[in-house]
Amino acid sequence: MMLRILCCSFLLITSLCAAHAADRLITVTGEGSVALAPDIAVIRIGVSTQGKTAADASNANAQKMAAVLGAIKDARIAERDVQTTALSLQPQYDSNKPGAPRLVGFQASNQVAVKIRDIKELPDVIDRAISAGANEMSGIEFVVSEESKLLDQARGQAIADARRKADLYAQAAGGHVGRVVSITEEGAPAPPRPMVSAMRAGAAVPVAPGEQTLKAAVTVSYMLEP
Repeated sequence: MMLRILCCSFLLITSLCAAHAADRLITVTGEGSVALAPDIAVIRIGVSTQGKTAADASNANAQKMAAVLGAIKDARIAERDVQTTALSLQPQYDSNKPGAPRLVGFQASNQVAVKIRDIKELPDVIDRAISAGANEMSGIEFVVSEESKLLDQARGQAIADARRKADLYAQAAGGHVGRVVSITEEGAPAPPRPMVSAMRAGAAVPVAPGEQTLKAAVTVSYMLEP
C-alpha cells in the first residue's frame, strides 16, 4: 500500500511539473526565404505520328524521333540528360458514322524528358527539336540545382525569425527566452515551377525562367525564464 501511495505521489508531482513547464513555454513560428533565378530547365518534348497500320505509324514515328534526338544531341545535350517518359501506340476510330466505330488507323507517340544544364541554351534546344520534327511538348520545368544548400539559408533565417519573435513576447511578458525545447519544420520546399508551352513549327520560342523562391518555416518552443 505504501508503495502504491509513493508511486501515485510521484506521478502526481511529475504531472504537475510537466503542466507547470508547459505553462512557461513560448511557441512561435519563424519563416525564411531565398529568391533566385533557376539555372536548369527540363522540357518534355516528342513526336506524334499517324498511319493506316500500326507498322506505318510506328515506323514514321521512329524516323522522326531519331531526327529529333539527333538535333538534341547536336545541341550538346549529354545522353544521360535525355530519358524516354512516354511511348504509346493507339488505334484510331471513326465514330462519326452510325453503327460500330470503324478503325481508320493508328497513332504513335514518343516523348522524352531533356535536362538542359545551361538554361541559356533552352531556346536553341527547343528550336532545334521543333525544326527536326517534334510536334508535342507538355511543358517546361525550371529547377534550382543547389536547392538543398540554398534551402539551408532559408532555414537559418527561419530560426532567427523565430528567436526574434520569441524575444518580443518574452520581453512583453516580463521575462526572457531560455533554452530551446523543440523545433519542428513545417511544410515542404516549393516544387519546381512548370510552364506549359504551345508549339508552332518554325516560330521563335520565347522563354522566361523568372525567379524561384525557396521557403522554410519552423515552429520553435522556448522556455520562458523569469
